[in-house]
Amino acid sequence: MALGNILKSLRDIMRQDKGVSGDAQRLEQMSWLFFLKVYDAQEEIWESDDDGFESAIPDEYRWRNWAKSKDESGKSIQSATAGNLIRLVNRMISYFKPAENDADEDSSDENNTGINSESKNDEPKKIQPTGDWRKDIIIEVFRDVNNYMKDGGLLRQVVDVINEIDLSDADERHSFGDIYEKMLQEMQAAGAAGEFYTPRAVTTFIIDHLNPKLGELVADYACGTGGFLASALEFLAKQKHNADDEKLYQKSVYGQEWKALPYVLCITNLLLKDLDAPNIKNVDSLTFKNIDDVTDADKANVIAMNPPYGGVSSSAAKENLDCQSSETADLFIKLITEMLAENGRAGVIIPDGFLFGDGAKKDLKESLLRKFNLHTVIRLPKSVFAPYTSIATNILFFNNETAKGAPQGFHTKETWFYRLDMPEGYKNFSKTKYMRREHLAPADLWWNDRKEIIIGDGDIKAKCFSAEEIAADNFNLDKCKYPQEVETILPPDELLSSYHAERERLNAEIDRQLAEIQSILKN
Repeated sequence: MALGNILKSLRDIMRQDKGVSGDAQRLEQMSWLFFLKVYDAQEEIWESDDDGFESAIPDEYRWRNWAKSKDESGKSIQSATAGNLIRLVNRMISYFKPAENDADEDSSDENNTGINSESKNDEPKKIQPTGDWRKDIIIEVFRDVNNYMKDGGLLRQVVDVINEIDLSDADERHSFGDIYEKMLQEMQAAGAAGEFYTPRAVTTFIIDHLNPKLGELVADYACGTGGFLASALEFLAKQKHNADDEKLYQKSVYGQEWKALPYVLCITNLLLKDLDAPNIKNVDSLTFKNIDDVTDADKANVIAMNPPYGGVSSSAAKENLDCQSSETADLFIKLITEMLAENGRAGVIIPDGFLFGDGAKKDLKESLLRKFNLHTVIRLPKSVFAPYTSIATNILFFNNETAKGAPQGFHTKETWFYRLDMPEGYKNFSKTKYMRREHLAPADLWWNDRKEIIIGDGDIKAKCFSAEEIAADNFNLDKCKYPQEVETILPPDELLSSYHAERERLNAEIDRQLAEIQSILKN
């Protein structure tokens, strides 16, 4: 089967199974099956490089054994037939899950009954940690995994389709990486799952301009499916020339992701980038580590992120980060400032509301100018994340340094603002007409030759503001705005989000004008 047809075939098969309800469950099912296929291919590499390598997975649970429907002679394997396959897979998942996930480990349910296995007393009930992250990552991946498929015959078809992929062939492995990326892109249209996918054009643009080097650590503390880290690895792979470079490459990225589905997708994504043991933690970044205990060794040289926004985090996160806001985007900005190493660089996507927000948002913006070098703000079109959301977003680029010539009390000397307009012929981006890397080419050209751009009638597309000017404007970063658009009808949830963002902007503008009036009256 042509690789390009794999996703369609899997989708068509799973839709026939009564246990799979909707795109989110289909993606979860595909994610752990793909992981096992890719992980098995990785184990083959480790075995060829190290004669002493021993898998932590029992033979009957290794993909190369149970995923085959026929033996070498072409005879059907009994344990791989429909009914047996469902029982084997359910038992395998139970074996991989950490012990705390099971309410009753001694359950005699048929899903835990062995196929081609000995008595339960002859083997451990759970996979055992080894201290080798290459092996122990299986436990983390399967912590919250489920098998939704109920029809063994359909599951057999799904496994057979995936098994046709030959990951030992370099060209096919690369092609499968493209197919996997397409699956991640589909998440944008899969309801809430879309929040974990940032368009590859944007992740690549940010990484290109952060310019990581081998030997530096690139981190993402809300890494989702690993888009930023994958882009970083592709960028760094071009710098590899010898065995020492390969060692640096293997330790070059670090991520944290709270939710199970994107965590599994991220691990698989990075394995496809030839990372032996992706250093990704399945944790809540905002409370994972006491911020007072963070040392220089914990910090990253490069941070590239699209933090979750619009949500509300726990009081524990606010207390840990000593931040007056409970909004997730604000808390992640505070986290990033704490985790960025000296002379480190950050590229962070934030919603419009942060630019003009007051209160805790104003305090965070002031901190970015006074304690960091906030050198660039790129404004993105609203439809970059369509169809998941049409909320306008921006990229903040800042360094943990003092800019040359920065005025007293600031680490920023000046901040450039650039507005990326829609490419010619596009009214909006969409599922089929999504943003491509070449659509960001105008921003690339401007980045290296920064000039003020005014497009008639005072429409400012690019301009530089000094730190003092921004401070005098109450740290308002809402510069180089998009021209007023024709009103469009949004879905109710997006309409409310847009309404609240606009009301916050207007309130901030009213407060600013009142402050100016009070200042005039005092004088």
